Amino acid sequence: MAVERIGVAIQGAGNVSTEHLRAYINNPHTEVVAIGSRTLEGAGRKRDQMGLSADCALYDSLADLLANPRVDALSICTPSELHAAETIQAAEAGKHVVIEKPISVDAADLPGLRDAVEAAGVRTVVSFVLRWNPLVETIKALLADGAFGEPFFVQTDYWHNVVQSRYPGGGGYRRHHPMSSFLAGGCHAVDMARFLMGSDVVEVSAFSYDDEPDTPAPKTTVAIVKFANGKIGKVSAGTAQWMPYVFNIDLFGPDGSIRGNKLYTRKLPGQTDFATIPTIPPDSGAVAHHPFQEEIDHFVDCIRGGVESHVNLADAINTHEVCFAAEQSSAAAGRTIHLPMQ
Repeated sequence: MAVERIGVAIQGAGNVSTEHLRAYINNPHTEVVAIGSRTLEGAGRKRDQMGLSADCALYDSLADLLANPRVDALSICTPSELHAAETIQAAEAGKHVVIEKPISVDAADLPGLRDAVEAAGVRTVVSFVLRWNPLVETIKALLADGAFGEPFFVQTDYWHNVVQSRYPGGGGYRRHHPMSSFLAGGCHAVDMARFLMGSDVVEVSAFSYDDEPDTPAPKTTVAIVKFANGKIGKVSAGTAQWMPYVFNIDLFGPDGSIRGNKLYTRKLPGQTDFATIPTIPPDSGAVAHHPFQEEIDHFVDCIRGGVESHVNLADAINTHEVCFAAEQSSAAAGRTIHLPMQ
């Protein structure tokens, strides 16, 4: 039986939580009942910013937030190094959960995350929000229509110099834990490659470059990947280059190809050059530019319908393994890493 009203909470009151909250407020099936943060003052500021009433409880303890019987589901929007432990806590408390990416900064956490969610039977969505970008939805529709034939190569790139970003406040970006660009943002590119190819990655070979020798968190990484279906791809991530934000998507097939929003296909036999599709590409690193409403609406539909998401935690394990494998491979002079890791 469908749930009529879902009490939702936010754990973490930073920038990205604003978009989660806005989406929950706009969804007719949810009520924001709690906000958790490192301090009660921070939680209170977020409540006031979003115009929520005093009925929305404030917490500086995740355990206390999870003990609130009004909380059915939550979004975890805390610093990345907290995501794994907090996701396990939420699952063990029986709460459905949206997890901001990356779900962990340590490959060793992945089996425990998978097991905790599976044992709890809760619904999960990992916030690879670009799956709902209009250009991506267009490419998926073209794939379903056979516009490319059976695609054999994909390239996705996450290039984001946070100082040069084309949106206000880009220079204020910070992290609490040192992460490679490939894990911190490149995980979006890995997920996109997997999503468009419809297959997990089974082999990774990568190289990194950094102007700081022996850095634990390379700023530029390029990976060659092989998919379980035998097809191939290239994924890169970089944050050191001086240029505006770019998220590339290229997909090649025997009957057509797409480069961003430029399409060439045998289905249009009169074509003499790429046709430009008027749509919204993933061309901004600004959080507010991303389709969080569609993501949260999908999460709510999964809860109400009792169905698994196409981007649940189990699906996201392979994306994160690719990221960790790329780090391992680049540290070992490009040695091929085979997946799954464990």
